[in-house]
Amino acid sequence: MTEYVDKYPQYGNLPPPQSLKPKEEYQTHHGRMEGITTFKSDYLPYDVVNRPLRVQEEYKPKPGEIDFGTTYRRDYNLHKIQPVTLVRPLERKQIKGGKLDTIPTYQEKFGNSTTFQDDFVPRELNPRQSFKPPGVAKLSDVPFDGVTNHRSSYIAHQLEPKFVRPKEEYKPSSQPFEDLTTHRNDFKGLLGEFTKSCKPEYTKVGSNGHFDGCTEFRDRFQPWSVSLPEARKIRDYVPPPGNMDLHSTSHLDYVPHVICPVAPIRPVSYGRRSNVPFQGNTTMKEDFQAWASCRQEIIRRHQEIPKPTGKFDGLTTFRSHYIPHEIIPVQSFKPLRVVVPSSAHFEDETMYRTEYTPKKQEICPANYPSPPGYVFVDTDSRGHKFFCRVTPEINTFSQSNGNHIPKEVAVTS
Repeated sequence: MTEYVDKYPQYGNLPPPQSLKPKEEYQTHHGRMEGITTFKSDYLPYDVVNRPLRVQEEYKPKPGEIDFGTTYRRDYNLHKIQPVTLVRPLERKQIKGGKLDTIPTYQEKFGNSTTFQDDFVPRELNPRQSFKPPGVAKLSDVPFDGVTNHRSSYIAHQLEPKFVRPKEEYKPSSQPFEDLTTHRNDFKGLLGEFTKSCKPEYTKVGSNGHFDGCTEFRDRFQPWSVSLPEARKIRDYVPPPGNMDLHSTSHLDYVPHVICPVAPIRPVSYGRRSNVPFQGNTTMKEDFQAWASCRQEIIRRHQEIPKPTGKFDGLTTFRSHYIPHEIIPVQSFKPLRVVVPSSAHFEDETMYRTEYTPKKQEICPANYPSPPGYVFVDTDSRGHKFFCRVTPEINTFSQSNGNHIPKEVAVTS
């Protein structure tokens, strides 16, 4: 026994909720299977239209003559060029006073013979007998009948009419829809006190005074004149005097040469041409004839288990041997959701309530048409109003740095 069990009583024995899940029963199909697919039922043939051919436009040459002049012909100037002198050094001939013996070593006879010369006996060449068939076309006297297996064995069958499945008509339910849920049926609200707000009371801060429109930023930071950056002037382009010489070293020193086309070095092909038609018979086709062959039958073993002769009842081993048992619900130890009222007083005091001190809200001087403590000076072209403080303050920091605080503020009206 604990304090938790004493204060929170347990629920009573409640039956488990009924399951709305459908039963998993095997449903046998006794009808005939239709050989109609979605493609057969929904496919609609359409007419195929040939693509139109695009007529090619006739070529029309442009009128006038073609100018074959180029920049090279127009700007090239012929020059007389002298042949270049060779810078090759002079050949120095070495002259000896002795007599030269012009008999070489390979003219002397070599007395020793080689192994190939001793063992090789020249024989007469005998050409081999050719087994190649003669290149004569063999013509057949039997006329071609044009009969094939498809023509002789094909039997045309009449197609059955197309089956169109009728669409099922929608039938709405006659029973009204119950939109009640378990939460709506079983939920019961509990009575209790409303929670108190810890938010501080809202006090509106207002003022009847008029805003002059002057701030500390407008008073201390005055605009100063800024000089525009000096624009750099671009110099005008001055072309150089005189005419431009378009002659290059290649134009001045080039000598045209007459070049003959290079003759091809490929060998001359001597093609064999014969008027005899090609005969596709080979030694393989003539000597190796195809023999009749039949496909080997499948080797099947004798069935040791005999086939059932009766009708299939649709029962499985699990269904025939399954024994249903009664379900005993588990006892729930979850406590009841009961609100326990307390007589103790709720302390709604927070640090914000005890330590918060309201501060006086100052009105921004920008709300006033003429801010107090300032005198209107002037308005520029953009509509900015400038005010000057009546009693300016001296800042020691600005005097030490040498930066003076402006006395005018730009205000947009």
